[in-house]
Order: sequence, then C-alpha cells, then structure tokens
Amino acid sequence: MSLRAFHIVFVTVTTLLFAFLAAWAFLISREHTAMVTALGGVGIAGTVLMPVYGVIFYRKARKLLL
Repeated sequence: MSLRAFHIVFVTVTTLLFAFLAAWAFLISREHTAMVTALGGVGIAGTVLMPVYGVIFYRKARKLLL
C-alpha cells in the first residue's frame, strides 16, 4: 500500500471515529456535562473538516504523480 493510499484510508477512518464521537456525545451518553458537549462539538468539527482535508490532500497528491 502506498503512502498516499494509506493517508486516504487514515483520513476515512478518522472521519468515522469523529462521527462516532459526536453520536456518542449527543445520542448515546447518559451524562450531558460540559465536557461531553465539548467532545461532541469536537466530533462534529472533525466530521466536517477531515473530508475537506482529505479532498485537499487528494488533489495535491494527484498533481505530484505527473
């Protein structure tokens, strides 16, 4: 597996983990403390920003193959 492919897989897995963190914080957790809410916010931010980073990386990596 190339470094580029590993990076894309890593970004995908990280996005799924962020989504699980947000789901756990807002849907599954029985406690609704400030820390759990903050973790949910981090999960949402990661779920949105990691795919954006992945697309930017993919475009940049595709140009390197020329």
